Amino acid sequence: MQTMQRVIYLGLALGLSACGQSTGDRALSGGGIGAAGGAAVGALTGTSVLGGAALGGAAGAATGALTSPGTVNLGRPVWR
Repeated sequence: MQTMQRVIYLGLALGLSACGQSTGDRALSGGGIGAAGGAAVGALTGTSVLGGAALGGAAGAATGALTSPGTVNLGRPVWR
């Protein structure tokens, strides 16, 4: 996989990582979305799927926790 495609996938994963109204909601959804995106990138690149999921989950959770609801707010999470 080309480097540009990796950057696009990472950008998409991080862009969707902050769904929710509270910090906990955004960290939880960001971690889930990041883990899914990281696993997909790992599978597509032929590297470790679990490693990609771990890195993506950590990045997504951090991004979700560090964003404010005014910056990225896609509405109420489905689990609420």
